[in-house]
Amino acid sequence: MSASAAATSTDTPLVLIVDDDEGIREALTDLLRSVGIEAKSFGSTRELLDATPSDRPGCLILDVRLPGLSGLDLQAQLARSGNTRPIIFMTGHGDIPMSVRAMKAGALDFLTKPFRDQDMLDAVATAIDKDMAQRRDAAAAKQVAALAATLTPREAEVMAAVVKGLMNKQIAGLLGISEITVKLHRGNVMRKMGVRSVADLVRKSELLER
Repeated sequence: MSASAAATSTDTPLVLIVDDDEGIREALTDLLRSVGIEAKSFGSTRELLDATPSDRPGCLILDVRLPGLSGLDLQAQLARSGNTRPIIFMTGHGDIPMSVRAMKAGALDFLTKPFRDQDMLDAVATAIDKDMAQRRDAAAAKQVAALAATLTPREAEVMAAVVKGLMNKQIAGLLGISEITVKLHRGNVMRKMGVRSVADLVRKSELLER
């Protein structure tokens, strides 16, 4: 496989479906593939957890009531492990308290069976967009963190003061150094962080706080 083909395969969205009803799994898989979205289905949460983890962008479609570990239990487990893949829940019971619990825990959507195909496709499209945005932000934050790691302790202090809106004179008083020294540190910060304006520096610093 060429490098470009490998990159494409890992960047192509993959939707993971978990439902103990084989008919539902097949119908959803066919629906998604009909619009060019790759899908993989599992009969239980245990099957999903036992499968090789996928790092491709995408989302999870989970039935709420599943044998063994329920969809809500899996949601909680994934959250604890730091997995931010968007989750779309579906249920045949129309359980409002359960849907509220799922949404409060971060679910992207909660669909009651039978749902319209378009409603599911819309939810999946939104989920994939969200996951890809999260991944872009995470990659950007990682890059900014690498740049910030090159700052000296004093430069890091100056950067923190600059993004808070302090002027050079205020920073000098705060850190007990001269304005000239502040300007030197500030110049180093801007260069190392790869920015030309305070606004750009603020945007990058915000990525570090996420």
